[in-house]
Amino acid sequence: MIQSLLNIGWWVAVILIIVGFVALVKGADWLVDGASAVAKRSGVSDLVIGLTVVAFGTSMPEFVVNMVSVGHGTTDLAITNILGSNIINTFVILGLTALVYPIASRRSTRNFDIPMSFLGCVGVYYAATLPHVLGRTTACIDRYCGAALLVFFIYFLYTTFRNARAHQGETIEEEHRPASAQGGETTLGKAILLILAGLAGLVIGGELIVDSAVDIATRLGVSEAVIGLTVVALGTSLPELATSVMAAFKKNCDLAIGNVIGSNIFNIFFILGTSALIHPLPAYRGLEIDAFMAALGSLIIWLALKSRREHKIGRITGIILLLVYAGYLSYRLLNV
Repeated sequence: MIQSLLNIGWWVAVILIIVGFVALVKGADWLVDGASAVAKRSGVSDLVIGLTVVAFGTSMPEFVVNMVSVGHGTTDLAITNILGSNIINTFVILGLTALVYPIASRRSTRNFDIPMSFLGCVGVYYAATLPHVLGRTTACIDRYCGAALLVFFIYFLYTTFRNARAHQGETIEEEHRPASAQGGETTLGKAILLILAGLAGLVIGGELIVDSAVDIATRLGVSEAVIGLTVVALGTSLPELATSVMAAFKKNCDLAIGNVIGSNIFNIFFILGTSALIHPLPAYRGLEIDAFMAALGSLIIWLALKSRREHKIGRITGIILLLVYAGYLSYRLLNV
């Protein structure tokens, strides 16, 4: 059905990819609402919901796109979706957020979360360049790399929950309020319907985005990697963009940076790790520069927070982030 529609014209592919993004974002929102309501009815704390359901929910668009991409064999799209999302999260979303209001940070974010995000990007860069160092002709993020990423992800979850228990007396603002906290108790039946509707939206949106992105790339004569780094990565980062910018307007900037860095960690360690475990991901032309930029973003954020006494990302840093991204994007588009 989708392929027959795509055969009508390129403009249909553009419309379908927009519809796919809407279905993807709304599906993730419904899934988080439903799962949060079920968890609340089961007596699970808000903190645990925030660390699991909400954190995973904002990364569901990337996860679904990657699962569909791996299933279709479009592995370039699977890698660039993750690296592109992390690059946009750091350079564009944090850059725009810092222009709205200076971004504060917690000690755990500076000392653990950001270094973990940096480590993941360095690992991907290492996997892409090591074969060349050893004289091999091909590079690949194989199942061993995927398993290693998942092990680090489990360590991240363990450390995060341990830190949460150690600071459970602190007031923590959640990045998403479940439906049950937004005006009345959500019944179990409604929660299950929200979960099913959310899953349906994610599956349909993922299929539309992947099929349409590949069709657009073919029609324009550009690689799947370029489409993944730009159109798909930006679309799957919409939840993080909306959450962080709104948090900045509400002067809740600890949430803004936590949302972005947490999403980056989920993307690299869980989503890319799972994708590689299901199907090895061959390196594409330009992977080294993309992984380098993703790592550079984490490094710039870490240095900016560590170098200032108030541990904030100011507007000047925000402008620098946006300018660096503009230069990187120009380079990538001119060297496809």
